[in-house]
Amino acid sequence: MTALRSLALSIALVAGALAAASVQAQVGPSVAEAARYQGLHAAAHAGEVARIAALAAGGAELDARDGHGRTPLHVATFARQRGAIQALAKAGAKLDLLEHDRYDGVTIASVANDEETLRLLLSLGASAKQVTSRYDGTALIAAAHLGHAGVVKQLIAAGAPLDHVNNLHWTAAIEAVVLGDGGARHQATLKALIDAGANLQLADREGRTPLQLASSRGYAEMVKMLEAGRTK
Repeated sequence: MTALRSLALSIALVAGALAAASVQAQVGPSVAEAARYQGLHAAAHAGEVARIAALAAGGAELDARDGHGRTPLHVATFARQRGAIQALAKAGAKLDLLEHDRYDGVTIASVANDEETLRLLLSLGASAKQVTSRYDGTALIAAAHLGHAGVVKQLIAAGAPLDHVNNLHWTAAIEAVVLGDGGARHQATLKALIDAGANLQLADREGRTPLQLASSRGYAEMVKMLEAGRTK
């Protein structure tokens, strides 16, 4: 095995492991946990809008935490209970709190590729700019590495930082390459980032730019896009 091929294989293995770890780090309530919920957490999980309003009017703690640091808003986001999200927001629940793994509602919806819930959260005033996750990343970086192009476009429109560098020293553009498969979804994601003006010269810890990383992985279409984007 040549040194170049060995390096490429190592990068692929590390990238795959990190992609899996990143998704697994975001843990929604289990069936057993949800069955034990009471009060606003139970109402949020079930999407019981009237009950949320009644509990809030009665002085229930809107931002109470479960054992994983999830607020009712986090729970509603995991459960895709958009009516519950609206009711909690109307009652004054905070939209940008982080749970114990440092995910907020925007990042939870982004990782889940839940465009409708993400659209609602952003319309209610949730931020696309927060630093989230154990990797000190952003919702945009998380969505880019998963190839959620529609989510990426929403986050860009909401002012997500295009060139944030996480603690792996990767940007959204880099993650679209190294944690993707070079296919259509990640190509569309990378194109959205390029069109928005992402800095394509930012490199990883080894000094490799998105173009160099795409070239080393044989992602021909990405190479074409990155070469064209570099000349803009």
